[in-house]
Amino acid sequence: MHFVIFAAPWFSDNAHRFIQATVGQPGVRVAVISQEPQEHLAAHLRDRLVAHWKVEDIFDPRQLAHAAGTLSGHFGPIHRFYGAYEQLQVPLAEAREMLGVEGMSAEAARNFRDKSRMKNVLRAAGVPCARHGLAHDEAEGWRFVEEVGYPVVLKPPAGAGAQATFRVDDAGAFGEALRISAPSAQQPVLIEEFITGEEHSLETISVGGRAVWHSLTHYYPTPLEVLRNPWIQWCLLLPREIDGPQYDDIRVAAGAALDALGMDTGLTHMEWFRRGNGSVAISEVGARPPGAQITTLVSRAHDIDFLHAWARVMIYGEFEPPERRYAAGAAFLRGQGSGRVVAIHGLEQAGRELGELVTDVKLPELGQTPAGSYEGEGYVLLRHPETEVVKQALQHLISIVRVELG
Repeated sequence: MHFVIFAAPWFSDNAHRFIQATVGQPGVRVAVISQEPQEHLAAHLRDRLVAHWKVEDIFDPRQLAHAAGTLSGHFGPIHRFYGAYEQLQVPLAEAREMLGVEGMSAEAARNFRDKSRMKNVLRAAGVPCARHGLAHDEAEGWRFVEEVGYPVVLKPPAGAGAQATFRVDDAGAFGEALRISAPSAQQPVLIEEFITGEEHSLETISVGGRAVWHSLTHYYPTPLEVLRNPWIQWCLLLPREIDGPQYDDIRVAAGAALDALGMDTGLTHMEWFRRGNGSVAISEVGARPPGAQITTLVSRAHDIDFLHAWARVMIYGEFEPPERRYAAGAAFLRGQGSGRVVAIHGLEQAGRELGELVTDVKLPELGQTPAGSYEGEGYVLLRHPETEVVKQALQHLISIVRVELG
């Protein structure tokens, strides 16, 4: 039996899913480290753990190493020590190195986590990406835009999921974004040229430094545009056909990026653009499972439990590429107006016209306060063997379903 430790800051819905995938592996004894008491974890999962350890600050690698080392004293050598939360990847890597546990190195984890460092590594390797600068004060920020021009994007160097990210189009908006970001020597802000074009993601599983599987998505519209307009209902599409020559360039660029960043074994989520001239540019890469329901969509497109497959990669370094049987997509439902959810319009029509395509539904609840995130208040997942059918159905769904706030 292998002793495996999973780390999660909080027992969110996603954390429950990741822990479920971990305890579901054969031949493992699983312990969990978190900042929350074990009573916050669902009983059916709590009963399958050999131990739980609560720390005060899970982002402190010394506390992680102390907790994991103490657990190892009770349950034997640590086979794997990992987590899914992006902000945990560097502390986990540092803790693993303190304990001599196999896994992604701290050097590689920093390459993936620090977006300014990441782009320096990518540009040095000749990988196409946006021009960028790290501003430690407002003066450095102004110097960057004088060189690059508008529009630009401001974000924290260690951001995730478009959090605290601003697109600015002129000097007035840039000054306001600098004021809000408040760059300093301790907390600089990352500034990038804004890439125009179609935005996509590329998910890759690597084993022993070699990419063995990938998946693609298309965003309609881009996540940053969605954040700028809280009323937009948007879609994410996983086409069934992903191995054609139209994607050769991004597969080559992605492979070079993962090599440069130091990817060994695990799952990565890459944001990339196709510019108007047809060229590609990589925005950023996370060494963790993607959000926006992508893991569920991958499961539906292949008729597998993708999180279970990911956990097997992390624990055993094994992955058997599945057949992609369907195209799949997500329509994200977001409130119109202000206040709380008071009504959801168009559901009956959507059910009549699209019901046979639906695989998963999370509807907004009456009285619910808007989430304020790009995923909105609910979603509907669809699939069909033909990509165009899913694409058209997604667009139709967000045109007829409306979440009213009031």
